[in-house]
Amino acid sequence: MTDDGRSYHPLPDPEWPVLETEIEYETGWFTGGYDLVEQPNGTTKRYYWAKLASAVVVVARADDSLVFVEQYRPTIRETQLELPAGIVESGESFTAAAERELREETGFAAGSTALLEDFWVATGVLRHRRGFVFATDLTPVERDLDDNEFLSVRSVPVAEAVDVARSEPKNDATLEGVLLAREEGLI
Repeated sequence: MTDDGRSYHPLPDPEWPVLETEIEYETGWFTGGYDLVEQPNGTTKRYYWAKLASAVVVVARADDSLVFVEQYRPTIRETQLELPAGIVESGESFTAAAERELREETGFAAGSTALLEDFWVATGVLRHRRGFVFATDLTPVERDLDDNEFLSVRSVPVAEAVDVARSEPKNDATLEGVLLAREEGLI
């Protein structure tokens, strides 16, 4: 675990021998590097990776609507309509992080939360785990945005949530969260 206050899921022991691990780049947001791996045929190859803290995505239902946030994403230069999300802090569960992020970003406290699913994301390049949490019994509270969060809260009718999540501009976390909730019969 990196001691930056964020949560990182540990990697399992490798099935193929790792001959060296090299960190080539560190920022306050991610660490990048490679593992020199001995492949099954005896050759070696560098497998590059970027390590990110674990994150949570919140599918929050208020009556017949889902709570979304609209925010500009400088990395892709587009405004996105997304489910609330954020980094899991060290020692936090996905559900505790979901409650905190929902409160901070949207001004809603969840009376009930349940982990829908968690999994590794973009496994060809990332060391990043994402959890999806379903939240209900919402009550208004005061928002507490981070100094780099400039977002608006939007209500999306449940009946339109899948279409909204699949419409451009779209992103993986929102689409996955909405589809998981639908698959579970929650929306």
